Amino acid sequence: MEERFMELSCEEFAERLAARTSVPGGGGACALAGALAAALCSMVGSFTIGKARFADVEGEVSELMDEAEDVRFRLLELIEEDAAGFSPLIEAYALPRTEPGRAEAIEAATEGACMAPLAMMGECCRAITLLERMREIGTPGLVSDVATGALLAGAALEGAGVNVCVNTTSLKDRRQAARIEATCDELLDEYAPRARALADAIVDGIRGRA
Repeated sequence: MEERFMELSCEEFAERLAARTSVPGGGGACALAGALAAALCSMVGSFTIGKARFADVEGEVSELMDEAEDVRFRLLELIEEDAAGFSPLIEAYALPRTEPGRAEAIEAATEGACMAPLAMMGECCRAITLLERMREIGTPGLVSDVATGALLAGAALEGAGVNVCVNTTSLKDRRQAARIEATCDELLDEYAPRARALADAIVDGIRGRA
C-alpha cells in the first residue's frame, strides 16, 4: 500500500521531515501547520458548544467547526498533493538534456508544483477568517488557543507563499508566473496582517494592554 504522510505519527512525520529526502519538505510542513490551526479553531468550538451561556450562538459555532474541519482535512490532503507535485519535477530534470520535450516537461512540472502550495494559502486564509469569528463568539477561556491558531495559520500562509514563488521564479512563461504571483501576493497582503492582528489583540488582552 502506498505510504501517506498524513497517516504518520507526529514523531514519524518529523523524522521524515528531518531526513535527506525531497518530501515531505517545506510545503508539507506548511500544510500541517495550517491543519493544526484549523484544529485549534475546532477545539475552541468543542468547548463552547453545550454551555448555556453560549446557547444563542451554538448554531454558528457548529457551522464554524464544520468549516474548520473541512479546512483541516483539505490541508492534510495537500501534504500528499504537494509531495505528488514534486515528483514530476524531479523526473523532468532527470531527463537527458538532449531529450526532446525536456524543457516543456520541466515547465509543466514547475507550474504544477505551484498548485498545492497555492491551494494551501487559500485554506490558511479560510482558517484565519474562522479563527477571527471564533474569537468573537467562542469561550473566552480558550482565547490563547485562538491566538496560537492565528500564528500557525499566518506562518503557514507565508511559508506556502515562499513555496509558490520558488517555483514561479523558474517559469519561462513570465505572464503565467506573474498571474500566479499576483494571486499569492493578494492573499498575503490581506490575510497575513489579519492573522498577526488577531494574535496581537489577544495577547494584548491577556497581558492587560488592551
